[in-house]
Formats: sequence, C-alpha cells, structure tokens
Amino acid sequence: MRTATLDWFGCATFRLRTAEGLTVMLDAYLDRVPAAAQSGMSLADVAADLGPRDWILVGHSHFDHLYGAERLAASGARIVGSYESVRVMAACGVPEDQLVPVSGGERVRLDATTTVRVLPGLHSCVWSQVPFPESDQECLGELGGTWQEHQEQLRAMFAGLPNLGPDVAAHLQAASQGERGDGGALVFVVETSEGSLLVQDTAGAWSGLLAAESPDVAILAAAGRANRDGEPVQGSLADFVAEEAGRLQPRRLLLSHHDAWLPGFAGAVDVAPIRAAVARSAPGTEFCEPGYVSGFRPFA
Repeated sequence: MRTATLDWFGCATFRLRTAEGLTVMLDAYLDRVPAAAQSGMSLADVAADLGPRDWILVGHSHFDHLYGAERLAASGARIVGSYESVRVMAACGVPEDQLVPVSGGERVRLDATTTVRVLPGLHSCVWSQVPFPESDQECLGELGGTWQEHQEQLRAMFAGLPNLGPDVAAHLQAASQGERGDGGALVFVVETSEGSLLVQDTAGAWSGLLAAESPDVAILAAAGRANRDGEPVQGSLADFVAEEAGRLQPRRLLLSHHDAWLPGFAGAVDVAPIRAAVARSAPGTEFCEPGYVSGFRPFA
C-alpha cells in the first residue's frame, strides 16, 4: 500500500507527507480573512508538526502563496523559492542556512529518497481586464501588451482591493511583505519513492517545458486569465487546464487556487467545465477533488 498523503489547506497550499515521514509544504498561505472558506487548520496547527528536516516550496512571491512561510520556518524547516521569495524571507528574519534560492533548472535533495526539480513557470495574467473569468468564459484579445501597460493595469486593480471591506484591508496590510511582484513563478516536480508530483500554483506555463514532463500526479492552478508562453490564452481557463493535462497525461489530476480564498475578489471556481474538458483531452487521467485536509493518498 502506498502511504504518502496530500492535504489541501485552500488556495494553492498543500502538505505532502511522504512514505518515509518527510513533510513538504507546497506554498504557505494558511491564515486567511475570516470570510474566506476555512480549512479548519491554522498556521500554528500546521507549524507544530514541522521540524528541521522538513521543507517549504513556494511557487511565487505574492502574499497568497508566500505569507506565512516565515512563521513555518521558525520550526527549522527550509524554504525553496525564487530569489525574490528568499529576499523577502531573509528580511523577515529567516536564517540564511534555511533559504534555498532557485530560478529553474535546479534539482534539490530533500531527503535520502525525495528530490525536487525546479522549472521556470509563468504567472496568470492578473493584469487582465478580466483577471478572474468564469472557468468556461472565452477570453480574447489583450495580446502584445508591454510591461508598462501591465503595471498600470495592476496598479488600478490593487488600488481597489481595500474597498472590499475592513477585514480584507487589515489582512492585506498584515500580509504585505514588500515583495516586488511575483518574483518569477516556479513549477516544482517532487520525486518520491512512491511517485512523482508536479505542482503549479498559478495558471501560467511554458508549454514546451510541460510537454517534457510525465508526472504520476499533477496539481494545476485553476483560477484567473491563463498565460501560455507569455501571452494571455485566447479561450477559456477550462480549455487551458485541459491542454496542460493533455500534455502531461498524469494518472491523477488535482486543482488548486479554485476556492473562495479572498471573497469579493476571487470567488469559488466552477470546476464542472474543467472536469469535462480534461475528460476530453486526457481520458486516462483521474480527475480528483479532495476537500480540505482530507488525507488524500496521491499515489495509491
């Protein structure tokens, strides 16, 4: 029997526990606004089970992925992340010997039987005029934009976030760690004694890189205007996730980032169109929908 477990805590935060007892956190965003869907596990609860042999893999530097990693690292667990994520963590007081900066192409040993390969990724087009479309909504245009244009659109979007209410405003202030954007999104391929797990925490990818991967299990982000090879996808989020699944052909597929993690800004995603699209593109893939902290066995 394969015994590794995978627990989802909401947004794109998961905990992988390998058959050998290693804990690998995938992102660190556990403490959310009160109105968000809650997993029932706080950051303090999760941190209590971590130790110096464990690891935290952070996909990018936005607060809904990195915030909390500095407190989890108080256990002695080490952090793998972009150079920007590592800079932020160092500024938060995480010791240098617990920080592993990567940008893609590295292979990091986590224990005697577990490694992680790092691939460069892409962030979703959060600057889009439709940053969080419905999963089956066809989105067209916005091609060829410049960095300056995207930054202007981002500033306009973030300026409106405090208007979501005092709880959200206070949370955003607490979670702001001075990050300079996403820091360069990363994709992780965790290779364990029981199987391999590909982890993506935002809906963007270099298609050629994914085409070279064949994980046993894939976690794919399912929120936002998707980004393929540096341009917004011309079509729906459901079709993009299905396209990724078709390239990877994993035995099992899970989604991330699809719950109501920040009410008023990002609500729950309707996964039915994604499920149907994946069934067409990767009919041999089992579409899995574990709830929060379910003890799901990814390699069983």
